[in-house]
Order: sequence, then C-alpha cells, then structure tokens
Amino acid sequence: MKKIMAKIRKNKITQILTCSMGILLVNIVANIAPSHAAVVPPGTQLAEKQEIVRNNGSFPASLDVHKVESNVELNIIHDFFDGLVYTDRKGNIEPRLAERWETNDNQTWIFHLRKGAKWSDGSPITAHDVVFSWQRLLDPTMGSPYGSYLGTAHVINANDVLLGKKKAEELGVKARDGFTLEVKLDKPVAYFLQMLTHPILVPISEKVVKKQGDQWTHPDTFVGSGAFKLSEWKVNENVIGVRNQHYWDDKNTVINKVTYLALASEKSDLNRYLAGEIDMTMTIPLDSFASLKKTLGDQVHIDPMLSTYYYVFNTKKPPFNDVRVRKALNLAIDRNVIAEKVLGMGQLPAYNILPPNIGGIVLNPPEYASWTQEQRIEEAKKLLNEAGFNQNNPLKFDLLYNTRESHKKIAIAVTSMWKQNLGVQANLQNQEWKVMLDNMHQNKFDVVRYAWTADYNSPMSFLDTFLTGSSHNIPLYENSAFDQIVIKAGETNDIAYYQKAMDIFNNDIPVIPIYSYVSNRMVKPHVGGFYASPMDYISTKDLYIIKH
Repeated sequence: MKKIMAKIRKNKITQILTCSMGILLVNIVANIAPSHAAVVPPGTQLAEKQEIVRNNGSFPASLDVHKVESNVELNIIHDFFDGLVYTDRKGNIEPRLAERWETNDNQTWIFHLRKGAKWSDGSPITAHDVVFSWQRLLDPTMGSPYGSYLGTAHVINANDVLLGKKKAEELGVKARDGFTLEVKLDKPVAYFLQMLTHPILVPISEKVVKKQGDQWTHPDTFVGSGAFKLSEWKVNENVIGVRNQHYWDDKNTVINKVTYLALASEKSDLNRYLAGEIDMTMTIPLDSFASLKKTLGDQVHIDPMLSTYYYVFNTKKPPFNDVRVRKALNLAIDRNVIAEKVLGMGQLPAYNILPPNIGGIVLNPPEYASWTQEQRIEEAKKLLNEAGFNQNNPLKFDLLYNTRESHKKIAIAVTSMWKQNLGVQANLQNQEWKVMLDNMHQNKFDVVRYAWTADYNSPMSFLDTFLTGSSHNIPLYENSAFDQIVIKAGETNDIAYYQKAMDIFNNDIPVIPIYSYVSNRMVKPHVGGFYASPMDYISTKDLYIIKH
C-alpha cells in the first residue's frame, strides 16, 4: 500500500530494462559510491543536531518484513533495511547489498554480496540470510500479504512452496557460498531487478530471527541492515531509529536520529509542523492547501506518484457479484469533481487502475471516459434497474474506509453522488487502519477504500495483484482470460497485451479507479536533500539538517 495509505504498497523509480522478447545481458560492477547518499553542497553549514521528525500517518502494525503490506510499515522498513539493489533518482538500478550481478538470459541471475556488509549487531550479512528470508516470505504458516510476490517474479517453485506443495529448499534460490546468491526463474523476466527493489525482499538475519522468534523486532533484540536501527517503540505514539554505525555506507549518512510519529489527524500533523515540532508532514489537509501554498509555498512539496486511489468490490458477495451493479456504481462517480474540487492538489481523474505512463506505456482509457457525466448517469440508471434496484428496492450497502479526513471527504462526496444520481444508500463506516486491514483480508466488507502504489515501475506491478489467487487480490477477482493476457504481457512487455488486459478489467470492474495520486507534504526549509520517489519513499539517509 503506497498502498492507501496503502501502499499499499510505496517503492522506487525504475526503468524497464526490456524490449519485446529481448534478452538483457547484464554484468554490473559497482566500485563507486552510490548515488543515493546525503550529498551536502559545498559551503552548506550543517546543524549541530542532526535529528529529524517525520509523521508517518499511523502506527505500524509490525516491523516484521514478512507480516506487513502498507507504506505505514514499509516507510520505516525502507530506512531500517537494505535490499540487494535499489534505484537512483534517475530510475537506474544501483547496487546496495549486492555490489554486482550478472545474467546471460534474464532467467538465471547471480548476485555477489558486499563482503563488508554487516547487520546492525556487527555480524556479516550473507547469501544464506537472503535464502532464509525469501523462504520465510513463502512459508504458508507466515501468511504474508506479499506471499505471492516471488511467484509473480517467476522464481522457480515459489508458488508451490507458498501453497505447501513443495519444501522451502526447493525454491529456486540458493547460496553458492557465503556471498554469492543464485536465483533461477521459470522463464526470462527482464524487469526482475526492478522487482528486487521492493522492501518486502530485503533480507533479515537468520541467526536473530531463529533465536528470538516473533520478538526479533523488539527494540532490545532488533537487527537490521539499513542506515538506521530501531531504538524505541512506543505504541500509538512513535517509532525511533538511530544511526546504524555498522551500515556499509555509514560514511555517507548524516542524520543521527529519525522519529516517526503516528498522527492520523492531518490537522494535528499540520499544527505540530507549524509549531516547529515536526520537520516533515505525512500530507497536507485539503482545506489548508490553498493558504499554505500562498504563504509557505517553498515548504509545500507536490510530487507525482505511481499510485491509484480506488474502491474495491467484494465480488463474491451479492449484489456485487453482478457486474451490472459494479458498472452502475462506477459510472455514477464524477471523478473530475473528486480530483479538482474535493482534492485540488494536482490529482488526476482515473479511469484505468494503472497510473498514467507507468513503465513509459500509454494505454487507452475505457470508452465511458469520453462520455459526459450525464451520459454515464443515464447508463448507470439503466444497468441498476436491470439488476433489480430502483426506488421501490433501493441498493443498500456499507462503504468502509480507514480513519483520515481526506478519505472521509471523498467518501461523503461519492456516496452523495450515488444517492443523488441512483438513489443508492451507502452507509459510511470508518475504522482504524489495522482494523480495516484485518476486515478487508477476511472479506468482511461490501465496498472498501484502498489504493496501490507501484512496487516497481511497470504495469505488471498493478496487474499481478489481480491475478486469480494473488494474496493482494482484495476483490477476489477471477477471470482466466485476464490471467492469460497478463501473463503474456509480463513475458513480452508488449503494449498490445497490456491494452487487452485493461480492456477486460475495465469491462469487469472489480474495483472503481477514482484518481491518480500525487504525494503532498510540508517540509521545513532546513531539511536538505529532500526527494520523494514515484513510489513515495523518502530515504532518511539522503537527508541532512541545515543550520537554522
């Protein structure tokens, strides 16, 4: 979830390294300093106190990499752990724990880990840790929300291990030695490196997890690989990270302490920012945006995101198993009103689940996108009546969203449109983030607010989530034709397959795309090095505090 907050799923700028059915020859060697580091311009006077306070929007459900799914958790994991690779600000893959790698066919990949990389307890990070971590991600008893990720990456036997049909040792990942990792896929995947940038694939310490069990994320026993390590964990208040002196690139880190607050209230977030208690907000309240832009314009940061806000139908629950009902509710929403008037921060109306230009690909929207709103409403009334709902038998259901002012405003606007245009009675239900997630995954909802931020810069990052059986398939959508086309799209990166997949999806409407995100936050002028990736990750290790 920048899946949502939801990222649910936020990740990195990426560049798709593929041509139609082409073979990518990779032999990367990294002997230079990474481009992701705190770069302090000459002449800049740094503050004596290098500490930063960020609002994280909610309190994380966990910091166990294999038990989380949203940006609430992944924002912190992104700072506390390194993956094998990441992307720089230009979207190019850069080395992290893997200093180099090679492949001759995009199917067998060899990664060479940094021999000097250490866990925050000073012990070496090895290829065995990576194997352990990826096997744990697939452990059926773990129930990871991202359990299907390695399967969608086509790692050999990943799906069978997840289903308990094969042993963990049969996964196509092995340590050739302490610092050499071999990954075998069941077919060529040219964007495999992009998939590796997701925080869900960061390795965790086999030794520590086996010794501490579920307590390994406690501040007293926590061990990570990133620029910061867990110092304090105050439930529903804050999470604090301190500089990890054993981090392989510690010499390029400036910040010594980062505090993540759990303020769900956008107004509280802003008030504490204006009072000087917060250096970086999570977002900006809708009703304050215009005035802040006018008075504190240099502190307002708006950045494009590869993320879509949408409502999810429980397609297995009547009447939402009737496509006519789903289409009618979809057509009756005026997205321009939501994007321009309710929000008004640069968001774009969404008619496709895919964000514009993801992976450099431009797709045609569904036909109704070119209709007038009056035409859409007329068709919606017709479809709803055919499904048996009218003035004498109005459609009634619950719309669930997690507690947040902006979600509430959108929900009020949408339900008003449904009421006015179709006579539909949608009851609003708001729950705290973790409670909503639990109900959502147990299918205890009619329609639920959700969002998805690309895990990597490719349409596959969205389409994979709606494949039959995917652990992220919240609407429980099933269409074998869609599945087959998506698989072909992933094999070829052919725009024609992406278009066919979207045409099928838009005809079935398992979700209602509402708008394409932009990230918006207030950032103090004394915070140097600020940059938000298209997946809305902010690397604290790239920041520094200017004397003020």
